Amino acid sequence: MLLGVTLGSTPGTAQAAGPLVSARPGPEEVGRALAKIARASDGRVRLGVIGRSNEGRALRLASVGHGPTRLLFVTQQHGDEPLGTPAAIRALWTLGVPDTPWQRALLKRVTLDVVVQANPDGAVREQRYNHDPSASGDYSEPGVGYDINRFHNPLTPIGDNPVPESRAVLRLWHATHPKAVVDYHMQGRYRQPDGRETTASILWPTSPLAGDVTRSRQLAVHNYDALTKLAGANVTRYPGGDYEGIARNAYGILGSASLLVELSNLPDEQVEFQIRSAYTSMLATVQGAADGSLWRADPARADTIPARGPALPGVTARSLDAAA
Repeated sequence: MLLGVTLGSTPGTAQAAGPLVSARPGPEEVGRALAKIARASDGRVRLGVIGRSNEGRALRLASVGHGPTRLLFVTQQHGDEPLGTPAAIRALWTLGVPDTPWQRALLKRVTLDVVVQANPDGAVREQRYNHDPSASGDYSEPGVGYDINRFHNPLTPIGDNPVPESRAVLRLWHATHPKAVVDYHMQGRYRQPDGRETTASILWPTSPLAGDVTRSRQLAVHNYDALTKLAGANVTRYPGGDYEGIARNAYGILGSASLLVELSNLPDEQVEFQIRSAYTSMLATVQGAADGSLWRADPARADTIPARGPALPGVTARSLDAAA
């Protein structure tokens, strides 16, 4: 591990109490938190805008590090799946604000880009879709908007893509060519075959167009270990589809290691646990990319991640989440 330090003893846990946001922050709250992080980091965390939503809200990018290995995290493509966003804000604070030998060594090796709250219009409305009353066709809700996470198709010219949020992420990918992309979502509630409740599910690209997914499977195994051993999560394999427009598949097709992380929609008293699980996933991915342990994971172990079980009795599964 980097500097001979194991993930369980990195400064991350102790230094996670930065400018935290609520569990379901609006765009203005996110913007204030990121601005505070940028100021406190003395420029180590850099802020940008990669585009605008249909209502003109900023699609916010936060970057930290200057190393040769590029990583991309995306949160809240679905506006009603928010918990990856506060986790990303904590991770940006941990990586960028303290100035210790651990952070300095890490950020010489890695450059992390985070699209924080990729669907701000949906976040405001607490809806899955973006806001586009003219939306029509597949993967849309007429009069409401488009499902952003169905419009990353690398086979479609970006200029023909009707979804500004997806266009912005695709253009960022082409500008940076990240080695790994991790996309954070939320799902319903499910019980594993052994009786435990699933707290998170993960999946690598499954589209046949993705070709060699060895690195994606290593990314999955590395995250599985971090989530289970460090965060105490109960992790299963997500039953996702193979449509190439899903970010998990699209960025695998383009050549990145790609991973979907789905946090279960647990009761309010467990929200903090879920945020910390996503935060652990983020730090584990960054450190694993920096010290090379990410690419030493055994990809065959991905097949041993247990399948997600049925929905809990009396709990309605989130609409469409089975195809994310």
